[in-house]
Amino acid sequence: MPRTIALVEDDAAIRENYTLALQAQGYQVQAYADRPRAAAAFDTALPDLAIIDIGLVDEMEGGFKLCQQLRQLSQTLPIIFFTARDNDVDTISGLRMGADDYLTKDISMAHLLARIAALFRRTDLLALPQQQSEQIRLGELLVDISRMTVTWRLQPVALTVTEFWMLHALIRRPGHVKSRQQLMDESQMVVDDTTITSHIKRIRKKFVQLDNDFEHIDTVYGIGYRWQG
Repeated sequence: MPRTIALVEDDAAIRENYTLALQAQGYQVQAYADRPRAAAAFDTALPDLAIIDIGLVDEMEGGFKLCQQLRQLSQTLPIIFFTARDNDVDTISGLRMGADDYLTKDISMAHLLARIAALFRRTDLLALPQQQSEQIRLGELLVDISRMTVTWRLQPVALTVTEFWMLHALIRRPGHVKSRQQLMDESQMVVDDTTITSHIKRIRKKFVQLDNDFEHIDTVYGIGYRWQG
């Protein structure tokens, strides 16, 4: 049965373009132009995944409100914020409200589809009974690659899909520097250096929130980043 994706976007041209592109990939798409219409639909039936613009018509943070509503209805439904805005305040606010990933509208369709597929994969894996899986353990860090989960000192670290694959790239060879290009390649994304830096900062912050002494992600200026054991 085809997966259902809800697309909440107030720009008619963008809404139509992405609806057609997602349908071409075999997804059923429910498209909404504003928060009230989407909210009413979600109260009746939930999609399998939601892609939500932050600014909706005259509501500058309508997408945030919609995300909160969805999280009250389901703790596991994958949610992607999709927006023209790219700054740490928006991103952190969105992720705190329960979004799984945050993408800007300049990303390629291939990147968006990769994020959607990864979220569906994680959702499917988390629904399965616990089973033997591929894991990486480095001291207090445990990364379950099969289930796409991360724990630090036995506490879960809530990483987005993009952040998960960036961390995975760093820990595959501890102590070895990963360039920004390598991080982009391994996380299947095409963005500028500033966006990579923002992702790394957010990963660090999430670990520091659990451990004030966390200092395992090093910046090697002019080159990239590495995980120090």
